[in-house]
Amino acid sequence: HTDRRTQEETDMSDEETPVPTEAEYAEGADEYGEYDDDGEYDDGGVDMAGARGMRSDYCGELTRDDVDRVVTLCGWVDNRREHGEKLAFIDLRDHTGIIQCVVDEKHDLRREYVVRVTGTVVGRPEGMENPFLATGAIDVQNCTVEVLNKAETPPFMLNSRQDIDETLRLKHRYLDMRRERMQRNLRYRSVVQSAVRGAMEDQGFTEIETPLLIASTPEGARDFVVPSRQQPGTFYALPQSPQIFKQLCMVGGMDRYYQIAKCLRDEDLRADRQFEFAQLDAEASFVGQDEVIEFISYAIAAATDAVRGVWPEDIPQMTYADAMEYYGSDKPDIRFGMTLVELTPLFEGTEANVFKTECVKGIVAKGGAEEIGRNRIDELTEMCKKWGAKGLAWFRVGEGLALDGGLTKFMSADELSGLPQMLEAEEGDLILLQSGDRRSVNDVLGRLRLELGQPPVDEGLAFVWVVDFPMFETINDNGDPVAMHHPFTMPHPDDVDYLVRKGGESMLKIRSQAYDLVLNGWELGSGSVRIHDPEIQARVFAALGFTDEEAREKFGFLLDAFSYGAPPHAGFAFGIDRLTALLLGETNIREVIAFPKTQSGSDPLTNAPTPISDQHLDDLGLRVLPPAE
Repeated sequence: HTDRRTQEETDMSDEETPVPTEAEYAEGADEYGEYDDDGEYDDGGVDMAGARGMRSDYCGELTRDDVDRVVTLCGWVDNRREHGEKLAFIDLRDHTGIIQCVVDEKHDLRREYVVRVTGTVVGRPEGMENPFLATGAIDVQNCTVEVLNKAETPPFMLNSRQDIDETLRLKHRYLDMRRERMQRNLRYRSVVQSAVRGAMEDQGFTEIETPLLIASTPEGARDFVVPSRQQPGTFYALPQSPQIFKQLCMVGGMDRYYQIAKCLRDEDLRADRQFEFAQLDAEASFVGQDEVIEFISYAIAAATDAVRGVWPEDIPQMTYADAMEYYGSDKPDIRFGMTLVELTPLFEGTEANVFKTECVKGIVAKGGAEEIGRNRIDELTEMCKKWGAKGLAWFRVGEGLALDGGLTKFMSADELSGLPQMLEAEEGDLILLQSGDRRSVNDVLGRLRLELGQPPVDEGLAFVWVVDFPMFETINDNGDPVAMHHPFTMPHPDDVDYLVRKGGESMLKIRSQAYDLVLNGWELGSGSVRIHDPEIQARVFAALGFTDEEAREKFGFLLDAFSYGAPPHAGFAFGIDRLTALLLGETNIREVIAFPKTQSGSDPLTNAPTPISDQHLDDLGLRVLPPAE
């Protein structure tokens, strides 16, 4: 290791830093509890082998086995503690962890200075080990220090365990990325992507890149558009997904395609949404739904195993209809019970006006009779009203399954006795009911279920495939159906005959060969068997309200391609950001993206979006409208 030291360091080594006594350790060594209590740095499975440049070792790799070795380390000063006039203890940090170094006090080392330290690994005195630090049994002593770069005082403490304002973190994201949380998240994101790539290639998929500048196509969200300088007045769109191009790859005989694709959608941002995101995008020929589910389940299992050390076996399946009826959502969180129970037959002929509706359903909050007070019930009632309900019916279950609630005086004896029995409620439980149209009841109770019972995001992993989605989700004001997934989804073969122009509500009965993968109540991704028959594709376009001219204008190149022999094919895509966040127990995908946008869509680091110059606008043939009054 001395071969890599400079002459200056060699000269300085004659003036060795004093070795601290046990008393000096007790007074000046690292403070217990400053670091995470896991006792071991986890590098996310990254292999540190290879050229190490200016250093001989990484900070977090050193152990008692290295005692008496001379090492050269590079990193940032995480903390500094002075002891008298002779010694200073510095915590040197790199991406593998932290090691305590004993240096001469004369070195002016401040937080976040970039330094190179050369010294000897020494075991700490008995009783002075730090159990909260992976390297807490050793120090680096007799150190020489080279300051590689000085640093201003950071706007926030990088080793703080306190929450830091997110806007401040994003404005200085390059500093935020030095923190252990972001180091861990971004490195594990790389692990996820590597595992997914390996799994797809194991199954014979070929990685193919598709273009980012495409024609605008209707895919459910608004496009980001790019003006063409060479053809003023025309625009490219940034892809919401590579959907059409991956289907063209199937026409091109590529058989099995995948890529980790960057997609862009101009939609409102939430915890699980960003303008730009990454997804595993896959398509295969001569396969159907079952094969795609098998392909994707294997890739998901590989990523889960790489991060959590667990290989999910036999991911369950659930129909869309069952998901809505029992969980009130097409992305059910199945980690807990509290399923929706059908009560409509119980209230046939009821005298209680509130239950004289199309549908009555209920859920049970176990132990809620005592745990959920009246103020909380009032809060839940207001939530239900915001979600579109008229209110919330509630009953406490007492001794002998007797019900206590404001509506009991309007209910028959059969209703009072049958309600707890049908819900399998017990003494001490709280019963919550909704009545109205079935869609609204399912939606409100599904939201209420999550409000009351959803575990923390990092409490277990529960994957589920949701299958047999409807082809269309609603009828618009023009009387045309609105596609639930996209217009290239194959309808169920038993329902193709329902595909007629202006078919009205009967169109909503058409099932599609579409399927979603859900994890802990988050939709990871969607897929479907694609339409490969030009005649069926034309019928779907017509049902959606496209004229032949409109279909030809928007999708002529796809229809032309299909006319040259398109194989049966199917595919899927799932979000890399969402999967990584859930595997790491994060509640927001911004925590696993290097440079995300805020919820308002801005970038505090670069101040994007920003205006562009008049000259640039002129080059593009554009004019900016004055602000609306």
